[in-house]
Amino acid sequence: MANTILEARDLTKRYPVRGRADVEVFRDLSFSLNEGELVTLIGPSGSGKSTLLHLLGTLDKPSSGEVIIEGENVAKLEDRELSAFRNKRIGFIFQFHHLLPEFTAIENVAMPAMIAGKPFDEVRARATELLGDVGLAERLDHRPSMLSGGEAQRVAVARAFMMKPALILADEPTGNLDTRNSDILFNIITNLSRKHQQTFLIATHNLDLAKQSDRVMHLESGSLTTNKAIVG
Repeated sequence: MANTILEARDLTKRYPVRGRADVEVFRDLSFSLNEGELVTLIGPSGSGKSTLLHLLGTLDKPSSGEVIIEGENVAKLEDRELSAFRNKRIGFIFQFHHLLPEFTAIENVAMPAMIAGKPFDEVRARATELLGDVGLAERLDHRPSMLSGGEAQRVAVARAFMMKPALILADEPTGNLDTRNSDILFNIITNLSRKHQQTFLIATHNLDLAKQSDRVMHLESGSLTTNKAIVG
């Protein structure tokens, strides 16, 4: 049986509104992700996809419920422990690449390891390999301003893999790309997921891309449904 990487148990998220009842985004969401599984999360704008990813990525806390990553209940970690856990065990890819403009592509990819205290020379080889995996072996020393939007997003993908995380969360990673570059990026993500047995959860509006995933979760009106694939 595949190892369970992530368990969400009865996640509920509410936001307080002054002078009014709390706004509930979703209630009692429970699901799990297995090792090597590439899952997409779809749903209308405002349904809570980004909110859910923030909870799973420990960037926000649920109103109730638990997030378990590789058997670790993240709610029990102190702030410093949680920051270290997030850096080592969770990779992030956002709609905007968020590369540091003053650093080269290879330095941006290596940044999570350097934040963890490893010298650049020690992690250079892995960063170089990852940039090769995303088709940017000739762009190692290019700064973000010298890269196209699609290339910059590929650097962000390579960076997410740097620490060999248990889980990578991607929030609309192709949202700012044209169709061609969206297809290229999703193919790269799929190939890397298979190569490294990497668990992915990707929030997207792109149903054509969602159809290529192992499983699709649909978030709407505060509830979550799961399908093996999208038909049609």
